[in-house]
Amino acid sequence: MANDAVADNALRVAPAQPGATDDPVRGVLAAFTQDLIKGVDDTLAAFLAAEVDSLTEIDAAMGGFAATARDCVLTGGKRVRPTFAYWGWRGVVGGDGPLPSVLPALAALELLHTFALVHDDLMDASDTRRGLPTAHRAAATRHRAASHTGDPDRFGEAVAVLIGDLCMVWADRLLAHATVPPARLLDVRRCYDQMRIETVAGQYLDVLGENDAANWSVDRALRVARYKTASYTVQRPLLFGACLAGVAADAPLIAAYTRYGLAVGEAFQLRDDLLGVYGDPATTGKPAGDDLRTGKPTALLMLARQLGTPTQRRALDRAGSVTGAREVARLAEVVADTGAVTRVERMISDRLADALTAVGTASIDETARTALTGLATAATTRRA
Repeated sequence: MANDAVADNALRVAPAQPGATDDPVRGVLAAFTQDLIKGVDDTLAAFLAAEVDSLTEIDAAMGGFAATARDCVLTGGKRVRPTFAYWGWRGVVGGDGPLPSVLPALAALELLHTFALVHDDLMDASDTRRGLPTAHRAAATRHRAASHTGDPDRFGEAVAVLIGDLCMVWADRLLAHATVPPARLLDVRRCYDQMRIETVAGQYLDVLGENDAANWSVDRALRVARYKTASYTVQRPLLFGACLAGVAADAPLIAAYTRYGLAVGEAFQLRDDLLGVYGDPATTGKPAGDDLRTGKPTALLMLARQLGTPTQRRALDRAGSVTGAREVARLAEVVADTGAVTRVERMISDRLADALTAVGTASIDETARTALTGLATAATTRRA
C-alpha cells in the first residue's frame, strides 16, 4: 500500500467536519486514515488466517476456538490505537515513510486491545460488546447448545481467559514481523512492555475500586483513567509510533506526545464515564446505566458523591444495587443534579485544550498535527 495514498486521504477532509456520522471518532478516522485502517485490517486478516490454520492442525476443536478469537479481533472496532501509533510515527517520518515496514507493529496493538477487552468484559460480567454477545457469554451459549456437561458459565469464563491470553501471544508474534532495525525494535518493545504493565496496573486499580468503593476518591478514579485508558489508548501508542520512527527517549517530541496523550486519554475515559450512564445503547453497543448498576467508582460517580447534598449522597449509595431501568434512570438524574456532569464536561474541555496546545507547538509533520488535532477533538465529543 502506497503511503502517499494515506497522505492524500489525510488532506481531503478537515477534522472539524468528519462527515455524516453519529460517531465523530469514526468520522475523523475515515477522513484521515481510511487506507491505514484497511492496511491494518488486511495485515490482521492475513496473520490470523495462518494462525488459525496452524491451531486447527492440533485439533479441530482448537480451530474453532482460534476462529472465535480471530472473530473477536476482526469484528468491529475503530482501530484507535493503531491510528494513534501511526500518527506518532508519521509525525516524525512525514509522508514518505515506508508504511508496510511498520504495519505489523501497528496491527499488533489491535491484538493487545482485544486481549484487554475480552478480559475486561469478563471481569465486568458484561453481556454485550459492540452490540454482540461478549466472548464469555457467547462461549457459554455454545456450551448449552452442544449439551456439554458442566457449568456453561464457568466454561465460558475459562474460554474467555484463554482467548485473551492467545491474543496477547499473537500480539507479541505479530510485533516481531515489523521490518525495522533490530536495535530500534528493542526500543519499541520496551515501550510496548511498559504499555502492557501500565494497562494491568490500571485494570487492577479498576477492579480494586469496585470492591473498595467506600475508600475511593476522584483522584484514584483519575489514576485509573490515566493507566487503564490514557496509557494504552493514546499516550503509549503515540510513543510507540515515535519509537518505530527512531526518536530518542529524551527528545522534546516525547514530552509533547506524553502531554498530549495523557490529556486526550484521560478525556477519552471521562467521556466513557458519561457514556456509561447517559449513552445510547444503539450507538455504544452496551446497555445504558451499566456503571450505576455495578456501582463502578468512576470519576463521574465520585464527583457526584463529593458535590451532592446529604440526600443526594444517600440516593447515590444505591449505586451497585439498582437493577430496573426506571431506578437506573432516576439515579442518573441524581448524578446530573449534583453538578457532576457539568464538572466532568469542564474537565474534558480543559484536557482537550491542554492536548491541542501540546500538539500545536510540537515539531512534527503538518498533516500529522492536523490529524492529531482532529482526533483529540473527536475523542472528546464522541457518542460511542
